[in-house]
Amino acid sequence: MQLTTKQTYQLFWRHIRHYKLVGFFMVLTLAAAVVMSVIRPLFYKQFFDVLTGAVPGSSATVTTLTGIIGIVLAFNAAEWVFARIATYLNVFFECRIMADVANESFEYLEQHSYTFFVNRFVGSLVRRFNRLVDAFEDIVDRFYWDIFTIVLRLGIIIVIIAWRSVALAAIMFCWVVIYLVVNYYITMYKLKYDEASAEADSTVTGRLSDTLSNNVTIKLFTNLRHEAKGFSDLTEAQFIARKRAYNLGTVIDGIQAAFMIALEFAVFYFAIRFWNQGMLTIGDFVLIQVYIISIFSRLWDFGRVFRTIYRRLADSKEMVEILNTPHEIIDKPAAKPLVVARGALEFRNVNFNYHETRTVVKNFTLNIAPGERVGLVGPSGAGKTTLVGLMFRLFEVASGGIYIDGQNIADVMQNSLRENIALVPQDPILFHRTLMENIRYGRRNATDEEVIAAARLAHCDEFIELLPEKYGSHVGEKGVKLSGGERQRVAIARAILKNAPILVLDEATSSLDSRSEAIIKDALENLMRGKTTIVIAHRLSTIMRMDRIIVIKNGKIVETGSHRELLEKPGGLYKGLWELQAGGFIAS
Repeated sequence: MQLTTKQTYQLFWRHIRHYKLVGFFMVLTLAAAVVMSVIRPLFYKQFFDVLTGAVPGSSATVTTLTGIIGIVLAFNAAEWVFARIATYLNVFFECRIMADVANESFEYLEQHSYTFFVNRFVGSLVRRFNRLVDAFEDIVDRFYWDIFTIVLRLGIIIVIIAWRSVALAAIMFCWVVIYLVVNYYITMYKLKYDEASAEADSTVTGRLSDTLSNNVTIKLFTNLRHEAKGFSDLTEAQFIARKRAYNLGTVIDGIQAAFMIALEFAVFYFAIRFWNQGMLTIGDFVLIQVYIISIFSRLWDFGRVFRTIYRRLADSKEMVEILNTPHEIIDKPAAKPLVVARGALEFRNVNFNYHETRTVVKNFTLNIAPGERVGLVGPSGAGKTTLVGLMFRLFEVASGGIYIDGQNIADVMQNSLRENIALVPQDPILFHRTLMENIRYGRRNATDEEVIAAARLAHCDEFIELLPEKYGSHVGEKGVKLSGGERQRVAIARAILKNAPILVLDEATSSLDSRSEAIIKDALENLMRGKTTIVIAHRLSTIMRMDRIIVIKNGKIVETGSHRELLEKPGGLYKGLWELQAGGFIAS
C-alpha cells in the first residue's frame, strides 16, 4: 500500500506542478482568511473585558464597545473576501487537474493490450477510473480545506493562548499531539478494512456490469435465480466488509469524544485557578471557550479527514496500479512508420501461445503476394483469427516474425501498421453514436459525401434511408439497435472508406442472409480489388474465387491450393469440409 500511496501522490503532483502559481495564491488567500478568523476572537475578549469593568450608562464605554464591534465586522468582511477568492481559485485548480488526470488515465488505459481488456470487466475499469478522478478532488479538498487550515489555526491559537498562559498552551499542545498520534494509528488499523470494502465494491460492480450486458442470455436460459443468488453472495460479502469499516468508524468517533471531554475539563479546571490568582480575565474565558469550540469542530473533522484521505487512497489503488503497469505491446524506441508500396505479406516461422499449456500457432510460414487474395479455412480453434490478431499486433509473436513489404511489424509504429490494414470483423462492435460517426471512424477526415458513398457501396443506404433520422440515427450501445447483418454492412462501409492496401475479412458475411450476401458481393469485390486480401470464412462458398486457399489445423498449414485443386485431393481436409457444407445439399 505504501508504494501505491507514493505513486498516487506522484501522479497528482505531476499535474499539480503545472498550476503552481494558482496553487500558491490558493494557499495565500486561504491562509489570510484563517488568520482573520483566529485573530477575531481577541476582540471578543477585549469586548467582554471592557463590558465586565464598565458602568451602565457610560457613553465612553458604548463608544469603545461599538468600535470593537466595528473591528470585528472588518475582520469578518476581510475573511469573507479572502475565503471567496480561495474558493474560486480552488474550483479552477481542482476541475482543471481532474480533467488532466482523466485525460492521462484514458490515454494510458486505452493503450493497454487486447489481452489486458479480455481479462478484466469493463464495468470495474470504469469504476476504478472514476474513483481515481474523484479521489483527487477529495484528497486535495482534505489537505487544503482541512489539514492546512487545522495546522495553521492550531499554531496561531496555541501562540495566542501561550501569550495569556504558557501552562494552558502546553496542555493544549500536548493534547493535540496525543490526539493526532492516536488518530493516525487507529486510521492505519482501519485502512485494511476500507481497502476490503473498496475491493468488494469493485467486485459487485463488475458482476453487475457482466450480468446487465448479458441480460438476454439470462432470460433465454432462465437463470435469473442463479444470477441473483451469485449477486446476493457478493453483496453479502460487501455488507460484511462495509459493516466492519463503519463499526470501526463509530468506535473512533467515541474515542474522539472522550478526548474532547477530557481537554475541556482540564483547560477550564486550570483556567479557574489561574483566574483566582488574577492571571486571567473574564474575557480570557470567552477567548478560551471560542478557541476550544474551534479546535473541537476542526479536530473532530480531522479524524474523518484522515480516514477519508486513506479511504480515497485505497479507492485509487487499483487504478494507480493499472497506470503503473507497463504496456504489454509498445513501439520500440527506434520504431519507424510502416511504408506500404506493394502490400506483400509474409509470416516467417511464427509461433504463438496464449499460455504455456495452449500453443495456437506453430512454425507458421506463409507468403502472400501483393494484391493476392487468400482464403484461410479450417476447423474452429485452428488459429485463423489469432493470425489476424498477430497481424494487428494485438498480441506479440512468441518467435518468428510477420513482414509487410520486407518490414518486420514488430519494428514499426503500431498506429502506422493499423492504418495500412482494414478489418471487417465477424462481430462488429459499434459506438453508441450516429451512423455517420460510426462509418466515418474508418477515415476521420472523410467528408459527409465520402461517408455516404461508402455506405452505398456497402448497401447500408438501404436500411439507413428507412430510419427517421437517417445518418443521424444513434445505433445504441455496441450497435444493439441494428441487426447483425446491418452492423456488418456498417463495418464493410468503414473498410471501404479506409481504403487500406491490406484487407482482412474475418467472417465478414457471417451475419448476412443469402440475399444480403448477394447484394454486397459486388461491394466486396470492389473493396478487394488491388488489395492484398485475407478472407477467413467457415462458409466455404464465400472463398471459392480466392486466388489461393490455405487450410489450417492446430495452428499449422496442412493444405494449400485453389478451390478446384483442393477438391481434387482425396481425403483432404478442405474436401471433407466442402462435402459437409455443399455435398449434403447436393445429395438431398
